[in-house]
Amino acid sequence: MKLLKLIICLTLPVAFSSAATIVDYTTHDEAKKFIATMVNEEKFCPDELNTLFANVELQHRSLKFYKVSKKKTKKKRTKKNYGSWSRYEKKLLNPKRITKGIDFMFEHQKTLMRAYKQYGIPAEYITAIIGVESYYGAYTGKHPVFDTLCTLAFEENRRNDFFTKELREFLKMTKREALNPRELKGSYAGAIGLGQFMPSNFEKLGVDFNNDGKVRISEPEDAIGSIANYFKQSGWKKGVPVATRVSYKGKRFNQLKTGYLHKYSRKHLKDIYPKDKNFTYNDKVSLIKLERTTYDELWYGTKNFYVITRYNHSSYYAMAVHQLAQKIKEGYNKRHLAMK
Repeated sequence: MKLLKLIICLTLPVAFSSAATIVDYTTHDEAKKFIATMVNEEKFCPDELNTLFANVELQHRSLKFYKVSKKKTKKKRTKKNYGSWSRYEKKLLNPKRITKGIDFMFEHQKTLMRAYKQYGIPAEYITAIIGVESYYGAYTGKHPVFDTLCTLAFEENRRNDFFTKELREFLKMTKREALNPRELKGSYAGAIGLGQFMPSNFEKLGVDFNNDGKVRISEPEDAIGSIANYFKQSGWKKGVPVATRVSYKGKRFNQLKTGYLHKYSRKHLKDIYPKDKNFTYNDKVSLIKLERTTYDELWYGTKNFYVITRYNHSSYYAMAVHQLAQKIKEGYNKRHLAMK
């Protein structure tokens, strides 16, 4: 999936040379070992792989995001640093994204309802994932996936091992699905389709939801089914809320550790109360802090909030998905009533 924590970086101007850098990875030691592994263990044709790997366009932009960096000292929090949630919210919860989400739900309501019946995942959350990940399919990425994964697998960066595994899964997927690996486009990290799946997610989580014998998450039906399956396999509980805002004393919250990895029994959270009196979830909760310019918003996050973070390991990402889902659901219901 996309690493949404980089979304602000992606909006900044970056200068790159217009001249393409072509690399012959058949002369690269690690790439030669990789090719041999694919031939011996996955039964790929050596001539086909050598042809593929002999002509790879280096993806400088992708490499920039994963370059090996020197260890940084932690910056002291100052007033200038606050407001990060407000900036994130502006990017992902604007009226246009909400409206397009409502349109998407109406257009695909039958498929979304089928996914809910089969997997128990509400339509608005599937829609919100697609809205955040690819703007409902408008921005699925223009980077050549094969070249991107080769670059990140074999050029020095901080995640070489991860991308070597993804390259292997990508080639297996294209072979299994009878796809030309050079034709697929995706994100700067090699994520593909409306749901921006990494290749390693296809075999275990991809769903042929339109029953045409192929898994194509660049198509809405398969994307909807695959995202629903992803949530289900990650532990989503039907009927369980995701999050609710809470009150606390003061403007900044530093009394306890926050984030989805820290769980608390509600009875031990003194002076922290849900603003919604109908919130009846009694299992352990996380405290999710959203930093604004002059104060911190604080929320309870439930088991289902944690499930959303399995899609992207960021509390802000999961909260953006949750809030976008709620706004889409509200808009969908209003429009549905107006149509009666």
